[in-house]
Amino acid sequence: MIIGVLAVQGGVAEHQRTLDALGIEHRAVRRIEHLEGIDGIILPGGESTTMSKLLTIGGLYEPLRAALADGLPAYGTCAGMILLSSKVLDTRPDAVSFGALDATVRRNAFGRQVDSFEADLAFEGIEESVHAVFIRAPWIEEVGPGVKVLARVPDGPNANAIVAVTQGNILATSFHPEVTGDTRVHEYFLQMVRDAKKAK
Repeated sequence: MIIGVLAVQGGVAEHQRTLDALGIEHRAVRRIEHLEGIDGIILPGGESTTMSKLLTIGGLYEPLRAALADGLPAYGTCAGMILLSSKVLDTRPDAVSFGALDATVRRNAFGRQVDSFEADLAFEGIEESVHAVFIRAPWIEEVGPGVKVLARVPDGPNANAIVAVTQGNILATSFHPEVTGDTRVHEYFLQMVRDAKKAK
């Protein structure tokens, strides 16, 4: 199994370290040829409008969009979730997204950097709670009929906000499991990749 990590901008190294801890071969994806032969891709956190611009300028947007439409498994964290979604609120008018996830997402929904927070989440498919770190995080405001909600904020001013979803071969979280040392969300995604390979 080879997992690509989109490496145009953002928190690439943290995902690479998590994959290293799990013994998974991975590749930084910066150009079209880097998509060749990968079994899944992680879209990291970062600045979604900057990532969008760099994907377009570098010619990677359309080939990756096509690969996702063709069933390439993908996991997006924070900005990665924004890029995967079909509709993005509070973004720049020239920003693009892949439309691989039938969801409406709002950028910086929880507030600015000073409003970053942590919470323990019940995550469907993972037995014990997941400690989630939210950094200038988005949330999902609406999901289509094919989208399964995996986690919501449990309490506080943002209680019930949707922060983890899956649809087909797509997984997306508002939070950053790659910064906590907990590999279970990545393992959840890797099982999705294995299942997709078996189904081919």
